[in-house]
Amino acid sequence: MTKPAHSVNCEGAAPEEERALGGRMNADETVIRRREGGLGRLVLDRPQALNALNLRMIRELQAAFDGFLGDPDVGVVSLEGAGPRGFCAGGDIRAVHASGRSASGEAEAFWREEYAFIADLAHADKPVVALMDGIVMGGGAGLSMHVAHRVVTERTRFAMPEVGIGFLPDVGATFRLPRSPGGLGRYLALTGNTVGPADVIAAGLADAQVPAARLGELAAALAALSVPASNADVRSVIASFATEPAPGLFAAQAETIRVAFTAGGAAAAAAVLAKIGPGHPSESFGAETCALLATRSPFSLRLTETLLDLGAASNRLEDCLVREFRAACHCLTVEDFYEGVRAAVIDKDRRPRWPSAGDGAADLDIDRVLSPIAGTPDPVFARADRPPAHH
Repeated sequence: MTKPAHSVNCEGAAPEEERALGGRMNADETVIRRREGGLGRLVLDRPQALNALNLRMIRELQAAFDGFLGDPDVGVVSLEGAGPRGFCAGGDIRAVHASGRSASGEAEAFWREEYAFIADLAHADKPVVALMDGIVMGGGAGLSMHVAHRVVTERTRFAMPEVGIGFLPDVGATFRLPRSPGGLGRYLALTGNTVGPADVIAAGLADAQVPAARLGELAAALAALSVPASNADVRSVIASFATEPAPGLFAAQAETIRVAFTAGGAAAAAAVLAKIGPGHPSESFGAETCALLATRSPFSLRLTETLLDLGAASNRLEDCLVREFRAACHCLTVEDFYEGVRAAVIDKDRRPRWPSAGDGAADLDIDRVLSPIAGTPDPVFARADRPPAHH
């Protein structure tokens, strides 16, 4: 059931129209919000930084999202990224690094509000569609993998790369990734490797592929849905644009990944992969994956393994987000994080020298890491009593 599309170009609207229909209220804002028919569109607008998230963006997203949920003329909400390169490359780790060194508290505030917003997305009482075009990493995955409708394109490049910077797969990843079939989520968490659209769908982190060139048509079709719109209505519209993605890494290596990454943690996976003999179809994959695991922070790997196990046993996303928040705050006290960020984005030598190498990771006191932090409140989840999106 559709109604005539009502498309609004807020860039050309008069000020009073822009306030009513959405858009950018001033040139400094980092989120464009506008209503087109029954579609409320939220566009991350830091393309020069691959739409990396900071505290200001999260606050703008939260305010605009709340506005759309309360607007009776909005039936569907979409999340997308400005620019041709990516949906969202994650959190602004330079800003987090600086906050940690200065003990400003901004990193903790960022995570607290980001995780609360992610939970709100997961419990929204209107259909939410994430358009995961281009780069989707870290916090970008958090904005997309928990919503009701997750659309990739042929350009999607997805990763949870945190173990490569001395951090952890957060933003609810320790809830979602252990639920991926065949160890695929654990592979993503422990290697930090980048995969394509077919792999994201296979891991249960996206629902359909739509060609990038047709995302505008998809948005127009969503805008034309009658309000209120149902999840079934939205699924039907997406399905009408969906195409079959080209086979990805997981199609070729599913069995090897299943055996290796359901055997335990990173060390157990490496032991399985090291036994792959010459001439085996997974010989190159096994060697490359072993080499990749060896470059990751030992501290991060141990922390991630524990959080994945706890997440697998958790029934609520919010429980995982609280653990991730406390663990993220702990990372600000660990030199692996600062060394990882130095090597990745400051000096860019890609050669981290992990302080936790050797026996350092063995000293990790998980109970202490996951205990409440005096003076640092946990995230507050305003919509946790509502049913989550189901996949």
